[in-house]
Amino acid sequence: MMQWNVLAQALGEGLDSFVQCPLEALSWSHRKYLIIEEILTYRPHILCLQEVDHYYDTLQPVLAGLGYSSNFCPKPWSPCLDVEGNNGPDGCALFFDQSRFELVDSISIRLCAMRIPTNQVAVMTMLRCRITEKCVCVAVTHLKARAGWDWLRSAQGSDLLRHLQNLVQKHPGAPTGDPSSDIPLLICGDFNAIPNEEVYQRFVTSPLSLDSAYKKLSKDGLTEPEYTTWKIRPTGECCTTLDYIWYSQELLRVDTVLDMPTEEQIGPNRLPSFSYPSDHLSLVCDFSFKEKE
Repeated sequence: MMQWNVLAQALGEGLDSFVQCPLEALSWSHRKYLIIEEILTYRPHILCLQEVDHYYDTLQPVLAGLGYSSNFCPKPWSPCLDVEGNNGPDGCALFFDQSRFELVDSISIRLCAMRIPTNQVAVMTMLRCRITEKCVCVAVTHLKARAGWDWLRSAQGSDLLRHLQNLVQKHPGAPTGDPSSDIPLLICGDFNAIPNEEVYQRFVTSPLSLDSAYKKLSKDGLTEPEYTTWKIRPTGECCTTLDYIWYSQELLRVDTVLDMPTEEQIGPNRLPSFSYPSDHLSLVCDFSFKEKE
């Protein structure tokens, strides 16, 4: 399983103002090879991406040639469209290896807050493992950015959880009205929220019995990494955790978690760079189905 905000090309070159990053390192001709190389390094069975604005011309055809099927949902009003020479709207994309999984169902949604549609989206896909014949429900999302929008992210998170519960309940193995069905959930995304924010707590306390996989890196198994993004903008340096892989802890086991690169590996100019194509780091986990007791 791989989760990654790959940095929309139009935003990286246009609006995000990474003051320490050379312009050549931000060019698509350079970044696309690093992005594909990182994906191929881990060859995840399931790949969840945000800020994808080169889906149709690069990521979809390249990964389709490697056996991946995918779904893409663009934002209704992508900020990429305000950048001259953009490649279309950015959005969320979910890829899966067809040799390992078969598609059961997939829907794309526009997240709501107080029943009002927002500019954020999610892709939800029901997959059946070809080896175990068990189903897993996977979602990818990218919640509202910027400080001061905690309440909106919380509402969007609640809406996503509601949609996931509905999707799981409509498939076999999910008793109607039972939030703890036999179908495990994997929810990936850039939540734009640090761990003490309300939307994070909503996922922790959800009746769907979710846990965050990257807590496994900590000594006590209770704390998130120090950072999943580290960048320098004109407003200053930002080093924080915003990206998560949530999973059904009663139905799935986290076998391994990829370490975060160290500060020395990232380098003094932070992200992105000639070595790291995005301002976010990829999260990679191995999961297995738990056997029923």
